[in-house]
Amino acid sequence: MRRAGALLLLAAACLATASLVPARGGAFELPAGTEASLVSVLPVWPDRPQGGPEVPPGTAPEGSGVVYAEGGWIVTARHVVETALSIDVRLADGRYLAAELAADDPLTDLALLRVEADLPPLPAAPAPRVGQAVCAVGNVYGLGLAQSCGVVSALHRSNARFNPIEDFVQTDAAVNPGSSGGALLDGQGRFVGLLSAIFAGPGDGNIGVNFALAQPMVARVADDLIAHGRVRRVEPGLTGIAADPAEPPRREAVRVTALAPGGPAAAAGLAVDDLLLSWGGRPLRSRRDVAAAVYLLRPGDRVPLELLRDGRRQTLELSLPAE
Repeated sequence: MRRAGALLLLAAACLATASLVPARGGAFELPAGTEASLVSVLPVWPDRPQGGPEVPPGTAPEGSGVVYAEGGWIVTARHVVETALSIDVRLADGRYLAAELAADDPLTDLALLRVEADLPPLPAAPAPRVGQAVCAVGNVYGLGLAQSCGVVSALHRSNARFNPIEDFVQTDAAVNPGSSGGALLDGQGRFVGLLSAIFAGPGDGNIGVNFALAQPMVARVADDLIAHGRVRRVEPGLTGIAADPAEPPRREAVRVTALAPGGPAAAAGLAVDDLLLSWGGRPLRSRRDVAAAVYLLRPGDRVPLELLRDGRRQTLELSLPAE
């Protein structure tokens, strides 16, 4: 479990199972069969036991995982497995499978595991809404898969400062140590995000400010890791800083400070001192917002940029060269 003052990264996984009946308080039963796409991750860390039914809960570095794609591909949080000597996963039906750490991405704290089994991947959820009911599912304190529910509290959080690249869905669904790599799900059992980090006080417990890496970012990273073993990054050719709120027009935005000659941003018509307001509909308030937006891009993508220039709103299209 990693710390940064009151910040806490989980070193394991969260909650559990079950059908599509809304309940009081935003909770719901998950569709039957959802649990088959969720696993507990049991790494062997140096000088630590592997988790399991004979190990006291909380004494071993257990985590969670989500079946991402056919062929035995499972995603989890990198910090759960980065020091592992070996890894097993425990399925909801009690079976244990050996897992291989196939690839990882330190910038987003995502790791890709592979097992020799045909497991059903979770379907991707549509873009979530603030206030939407969601449930977190994982292996809390190594006790086994369990479920807690709440709502989406915020979207596109990039300033929690756990990882260099962040695109978090914030939720108040209870998330505790053991939850890292678990799933944030909508009422139809679809994948909203990968449980990643929490704000916590001195007691390390849930205070309702929890973060899941958004499904589009999980997909962008995992697809590249499966296909290429690494994330292929694109460069739009711009540098920016957060706009100074003391200067006109006194609003949150990212000011363009430099453009690469002949780069995609310059070709799109961006100019130094433009104020970027949104990127593909995503609000921009800091360089970390830009970093997350850029990390989502793939070769050949086109993305609309909304900006202020000389006090006037404009929309430009950024086009990235195809490979």
